Amino acid sequence: MARSLNRVQLIGNLTRDPELRYTPQGTAVCSFGLATNRGWTTDSGEKKEEAEFHKIVAWNKLGELCSQLLSKGRKVYVEGRLSTKSWTGQDGAQRTTTEVVIDDMIILDSKRDGESGTGEDFTPEEPTEKEAPKSEKKEKKEDKNDTNEEINPDDIPF
Repeated sequence: MARSLNRVQLIGNLTRDPELRYTPQGTAVCSFGLATNRGWTTDSGEKKEEAEFHKIVAWNKLGELCSQLLSKGRKVYVEGRLSTKSWTGQDGAQRTTTEVVIDDMIILDSKRDGESGTGEDFTPEEPTEKEAPKSEKKEKKEDKNDTNEEINPDDIPF
């Protein structure tokens, strides 16, 4: 039997806030829209741009995480499979939709208070531990033990 592959990888921006629901059995399902775009130049030198819109579905724990961490405008990487469904609408017409059922999601932008979530590049205010000199690394470790410091949920990397 020949092997086949149904795999999708997308990087784009959310077109709407995620919507979390639960099946009658209590299984979490989250859906949201994702926009991807591409640009090209025609033979005559004219610049063109085109957008594609994708329906994304996440199940179980991943669905709950998507609903908590994602919002309209955030840039994400998603990976999953294509799923096509057909049904008969209330008007009797046959309908079909294709969605991406994801099993992996990575947030690509950094969202802080006051940001619009437009996916603009983020430059850290202080160097990362990799870039910081050894003397600064010690100071940072001591600062982490300070109990007066508040932890912002947006600073958690997952």
